[in-house]
Amino acid sequence: MKIHEYQAKAILARYGVPVPRGEVAFDAADAADIARRLGGSVVVVKAQIHAGGRGKGGGVKLAKSPDEAGRLAATILGMTLVTHQTGPEGRVVSRVLIEEGLQMTRELYLSLVLDRASGKPVMMASAAGGMDIEDVAAKTPEQIIRVYIEPGVGLVPFEARQLGFGIGLDGAEVTKAVKLMTALYSAFLATDASLIEVNPLVVTASGDLLALDAKMSIDDNALYRHPDIKELRDLGEENPLEIEASKFSLNYIHLDGNIGCMVNGAGLAMATMDIIKLAGGEPANFLDVGGGANAEQIRNAFKILMSDTHVKAVLINIFGGILRCDVLAQGVIAAVRELGVPVPIVIRMEGTNVEEGKRLLRESGMNFTTADSMGEAATSVVHLAG
Repeated sequence: MKIHEYQAKAILARYGVPVPRGEVAFDAADAADIARRLGGSVVVVKAQIHAGGRGKGGGVKLAKSPDEAGRLAATILGMTLVTHQTGPEGRVVSRVLIEEGLQMTRELYLSLVLDRASGKPVMMASAAGGMDIEDVAAKTPEQIIRVYIEPGVGLVPFEARQLGFGIGLDGAEVTKAVKLMTALYSAFLATDASLIEVNPLVVTASGDLLALDAKMSIDDNALYRHPDIKELRDLGEENPLEIEASKFSLNYIHLDGNIGCMVNGAGLAMATMDIIKLAGGEPANFLDVGGGANAEQIRNAFKILMSDTHVKAVLINIFGGILRCDVLAQGVIAAVRELGVPVPIVIRMEGTNVEEGKRLLRESGMNFTTADSMGEAATSVVHLAG
């Protein structure tokens, strides 16, 4: 689960990570009042959406007075902000962060993420802060310094110092960096975060280090332990189809292609998307109905697939274990009849009662295309989609 910048900063501040003073505003009048409370001088008005690149898209502005902060907030609130991470459809801005202006001398990069290859958290730092870290990683990877943290030990001071000196901080700044990095790791552990990114981490004219921006993602599987964080979820920032799928315990992720996928099992779903790509097509989604799916879940899955207007054909790929093939066939037939699915459907299934499932499909009177292999199914659905 992603949260907004102002929410992430509030969490980090609780664990001792220094952040600029600021408050969130939902209308222009609030923005002006907050700017006055911050001292009435220079403030930054920052659009709050779950995407990076806000400054380039016009979502971050500098205001030199409370009245100007209000005017800028009025301009940003309600705008559709398009960045390289939102896609061309953009995101509508519903709130802004009003934050004190700072005199900065350097912009750095700092993050914590779970590295699945090593099975450890990794803290990364770079002197190239304020930039797209993906570009830095691609073009000058030597500028990113990594420390892999032993889970049973935690971040130890010499590792933090190694990062601090590695990005060019001096002695006094490194001492502050060690404290900040240790606090960041404490927040990472305590909140079950999968990502904390501070970009930029700034050095001020007075030599202080502050998290000028913050991004956090929390492990969905751990949210039951954090009801306070779960309340921070902003459904307006999430894909409506993904929200709908979560109501029915369906694992759905929207993609940009035109071939709808319905599969049981995450590994098989990934393989299905791969083989569609191999056949020259583009999957419109990842959809895992689960091993124990029933006719009702299949119906709901079809509703979600058909809500995506880009879907031109559907590939159903099922291994019948807990979900028997005849039960799947009955569910598919009932769903197609009820919903009037207008696109071609290719079905490939193997496992328990597969012959009975195929018989039901043949005798349904509907125009299903069946396939005996994944390769045959992928070739058929790509042809039918386009």
